Amino acid sequence: MTAAPAHDFSMFALFMQADWVVKSVMIGLLIASIYVWAIIANRLAAYRAARRDMAAFDRAFAGAPSLAALRADYAGADPAGLSAVFLAAMEEWDKSHAAQAATTMGLQSRLEIALDLAVSEQSAQLEKRLGFLATIGSAGPFVGLFGTVWGIMNAFTAIAAAENTSLAVVAPGIAEALLATALGLLAAIPAVVAYNKLSADSGKLIARLEGFADRLVALMSRQLDAGKAL
Repeated sequence: MTAAPAHDFSMFALFMQADWVVKSVMIGLLIASIYVWAIIANRLAAYRAARRDMAAFDRAFAGAPSLAALRADYAGADPAGLSAVFLAAMEEWDKSHAAQAATTMGLQSRLEIALDLAVSEQSAQLEKRLGFLATIGSAGPFVGLFGTVWGIMNAFTAIAAAENTSLAVVAPGIAEALLATALGLLAAIPAVVAYNKLSADSGKLIARLEGFADRLVALMSRQLDAGKAL
């Protein structure tokens, strides 16, 4: 008696044997997983560059003879991070003096508003795409579970049609269904870990922006009270 050929349980074979709903779930989760890793690489590189740029600006800020000289150094550069916050403050300073509106209280209030807006813009850049990681981290397992439930329903339907409950009949359908859950976890686990890590990193950078903005307002207020030029 010839033995029945063994069923192919490779991931590719299980994918090809799944129905279109489960295949759609698997493809979506695989694409999401690839995008998750792309975001992780992008954000790690962006935060590394942001820390480097902030350190360079801190050194320039500490060594500059005046704020006007520092502004001239960064006038032709693409502002980002601390330099963007600094240039926003300098722009508001110039506008207030040009409009003869540079009273201490009024200028300080306008500087705080301008700096809050600049910090918000830079914070949005730092936190860009983190929401996708949070979404995949929370929804990925449930999307995979949907694919699994759908696949198991199909497997039981096939069992009932074949009127055979042997493991050889049950195992392929259940294995196909469970692959969807595995892909859901494959996307969700790195997304959750990366979101926690990157959120903490972005929080530290944003706190650094906010601290610099407060320091800049205090410095400019002292300059205005003393009647000194920047």
